[in-house]
Amino acid sequence: MKRKLRINGHSHLLPYPEEIPKFMKDKEIFWVDDERKHMLQKGWSRPVTHSSFFLNEKLEWMDENRIDHAVVLNLSQLYGNGLQLEIMKKALRFQNDFNAQIQQNHASKFTCGFVVHPGFIQGALWEIERCVEELSLNVLCLPTHFMDSVGQWRSVFDSQNDPIFELANHYKLAIEIHPYDGDKMIKLENTSWRFHLIWMLAQCGDAYHFYTLNGMQERYPNIRTCFAHGGQMAQMNLGRRIQGFDGRPDLFEGKTHPRKAVGHSNIYFDTLVHDTGSFDLMLKRQGSDQVIMGLDDPYPLGEMESEAQSSYPGKLLDLAKDQKLITQKQYNDIWEDNVLRWIYGKDEKKINDLTQKIIG
Repeated sequence: MKRKLRINGHSHLLPYPEEIPKFMKDKEIFWVDDERKHMLQKGWSRPVTHSSFFLNEKLEWMDENRIDHAVVLNLSQLYGNGLQLEIMKKALRFQNDFNAQIQQNHASKFTCGFVVHPGFIQGALWEIERCVEELSLNVLCLPTHFMDSVGQWRSVFDSQNDPIFELANHYKLAIEIHPYDGDKMIKLENTSWRFHLIWMLAQCGDAYHFYTLNGMQERYPNIRTCFAHGGQMAQMNLGRRIQGFDGRPDLFEGKTHPRKAVGHSNIYFDTLVHDTGSFDLMLKRQGSDQVIMGLDDPYPLGEMESEAQSSYPGKLLDLAKDQKLITQKQYNDIWEDNVLRWIYGKDEKKINDLTQKIIG
């Protein structure tokens, strides 16, 4: 009998400093200092809090924590918002080429995502085609919100972006929706980590609001969309959305009722909700089949080994099983089957091919 795999559906990886193109530091777009202590942008820096931000150290960390495989998303700092068009294209192309090389060189360990900027539709479509056809990438990473060409912030599920989802549907892609840039969108002082702890959840909730109001889970049946960080506000805010939809139908003409998306087979959420009460609500709302393992490593808001946080990779799911919120089968499925189904849908050949690469 094949052993059950442990696949992490939400991971991040930094290039080593010498791998980042010179123009990205010269233009202050993004770089890592030579000591590997900080990642930086113009007017911004944050500490590199764990060695597993980098490839070789990541592989060691995965082995130590019995993680067989990981889905590496794009870096949130490289969504490209606010950059000049040509610079943005070069920066995102670097990110996608970097991830493609990681997947090519370490296919048994990593499935990697790619990113496009929704504000420039034709370029986004060309880049999707390149990443799928030439780089063999299958996970499209999109921000919850983006800045358009005139400086207006928009939901990624704005109708003007339908061509992106039509092409993703054609290629049967997995999609990851991840929040960032809240401090640029919301005119509040950036203090006490409010944009990570509070507003990221609101951004995901807003994106889910429009994804489901627009009925995209039915309009594009071949894509499978995962909302990062458990889409926590999507779970707790369902009743309010239903109340508003039913109470003010004049505001929702032509829209899809929120109830129709609950538990939908093409909508996924990762496990990174930090406590079993929130996890239990997600299970009751969506069903365990729609939940995938997501560690968000190696960020300090992810599940990392930490005495101060009383944490380790996979702790929440272990607690959920101990508290009998899930069965052993559901536990195994969240670690393996659900992640594979999000990545490849019903394509059993691709699922089996990846499984064999992982097992060796």
